[in-house]
Amino acid sequence: MQKDYVYIITNKNDTVLYTGVTSNLIKRMYEHKSKKFKGFASRYNCDKLVYFEEFDSIDEAIVREKQIKKYKRYKKIDLIELNNSLWEDLSDGWLFYFD
Repeated sequence: MQKDYVYIITNKNDTVLYTGVTSNLIKRMYEHKSKKFKGFASRYNCDKLVYFEEFDSIDEAIVREKQIKKYKRYKKIDLIELNNSLWEDLSDGWLFYFD
């Protein structure tokens, strides 16, 4: 069964937070890292995955994405640090093979 994801990425200095939703997290991270699409994430060099949640449906993921996007910055930081206190790139070591 396919999973759907809500994720938060940041830049190398952890100063910008971007929240997104996808049905293919590996491919989406490749797209962020290769700056495949122009927009907020590429403009601010957000390509470091610091948080994600998995869902059984895209509808559930979208509801959660909207909820997180309404959070103030401190609440997003709390969410990240609860699961990834060192702000490591959770996509490190993933194989990116989409070109």
